[in-house]
Amino acid sequence: MQTVADKKVCAALAQATFTAMQQAVIYLPPDVKRAISRAAADECDPVAQGEFVNILKNIREAERQGLPLCQDTGVPVVYLTLPMNIGFSESLYEAVREGIQKATREVPLRPNVVDPFTRKNSGDNTGEGMPAIHVTPGEQFTVTVLPKGAGAENVSRIVMLLPSEKDQIEKVVVETMLIAGGKPCPPVVLGVGIGGTFDGAAALAKESLLLPIDEMNAFEQQLCDAVNRLGIGPMGLGGGTTALAVKVKTAGCHTASLPVAVNVQCWACRRATVEVKI
Repeated sequence: MQTVADKKVCAALAQATFTAMQQAVIYLPPDVKRAISRAAADECDPVAQGEFVNILKNIREAERQGLPLCQDTGVPVVYLTLPMNIGFSESLYEAVREGIQKATREVPLRPNVVDPFTRKNSGDNTGEGMPAIHVTPGEQFTVTVLPKGAGAENVSRIVMLLPSEKDQIEKVVVETMLIAGGKPCPPVVLGVGIGGTFDGAAALAKESLLLPIDEMNAFEQQLCDAVNRLGIGPMGLGGGTTALAVKVKTAGCHTASLPVAVNVQCWACRRATVEVKI
């Protein structure tokens, strides 16, 4: 049985999840808007310039009207940070589900979650394994959402390299975008996970999409430059900017393996974090 305190925590978490999802699908993070504006200013190709005009107008209109940036509001990927004084329980998962259900009704979000075999729609973006919830300890009680659309997710990849193939990492990243072409609505943000296990590398790749894209380290910049040399450009119509940024997260791995995952995100690199106030 839930105590009054438990119910208060869950109510606050449900509301924070709703708020985070609402913010994420309507308002792009400031660092992403800055990256898009910089790319637009640097673009020389006239067709690509026109696409950037459309993207920037899309961003402004979504904010002005309080409507989602894209019709594909994605599937809900949620990251919780829990301080030591918050007990971990199934009720927290239920609170997140309630927040997603409310967002689906009221934002509104497109109901995207279906059974993988029957394709029956849950109607509220929840269901078995959805929302995808990841929990880590932290000093603050926060909920972070990463709405993930299918166009970019469908062209993501994982490759199990051998340790001797470390020099092939760049090839894996570039090849992923070459195969993807215009499908993920470039200019993209690429999250790259290196190390861990088969599933761990994929998790790292997705988590790296939560990182600010204002700055890249030397390796990330090297990967980004290599992708941009493809010339795919905005919406796949050609141009100088195919990737706004490449972000990398790493983890230790088995001595006999080198997993590399690339999680592709469209130009609408949507994410939001809200503190759960109790």
